[in-house]
Amino acid sequence: MSRSGQEVREIHLSVTVDEANLILEGVGLLPFARVYALVAKVQQQASQQLGGKPAQEEPDAT
Repeated sequence: MSRSGQEVREIHLSVTVDEANLILEGVGLLPFARVYALVAKVQQQASQQLGGKPAQEEPDAT
């Protein structure tokens, strides 16, 4: 259950490594105490999907 007492529902997103890094960059601007668990969850899932390798940015197409 969430803090509001409502059932927690999950969604699954499909984004590129660059998009995930951009999301984390934006979330990183928020107070640490509010987002640290979310950042860790995203990083853990990305690591699993990338075979345990750290997420690296894709080269620019320009």
